[in-house]
Amino acid sequence: MQHDEFVGDVQHRLELSSRGEAIRATRAVLTTLGERLQADEAADLAGPLPMEIDRFLHEAESGQLFDYREFVARVAQRARVEDADAAFYAQVVVDVVEDCVPETELDDVTAQLPEDYAELFELVDDEGYY
Repeated sequence: MQHDEFVGDVQHRLELSSRGEAIRATRAVLTTLGERLQADEAADLAGPLPMEIDRFLHEAESGQLFDYREFVARVAQRARVEDADAAFYAQVVVDVVEDCVPETELDDVTAQLPEDYAELFELVDDEGYY
């Protein structure tokens, strides 16, 4: 998937009025996810993503430990939206990421996250997560 297709997919699925909002949502989610994952896993997840998108995972200060509530709060702050919207933004962006990466890569991501992150993967097609 190319950058424009990725951003367009996020924009369409979140019903955002501009590409800038879609990029901000994507950055918010992937930066926060990159902070929560170990550096090697963030890099593995970033690998198949478009170059302009993968940097959000690469540039994050990886290896931080925080629960799903904190994850959503960080996304909300970065995306400049309410927590309920941030949770949905995160689900959509992760689902778009799922379209770009091998299935085993999301298996590795979910293995690093505690069970309270299950909501993050609710839109992902494969029922094998959590």
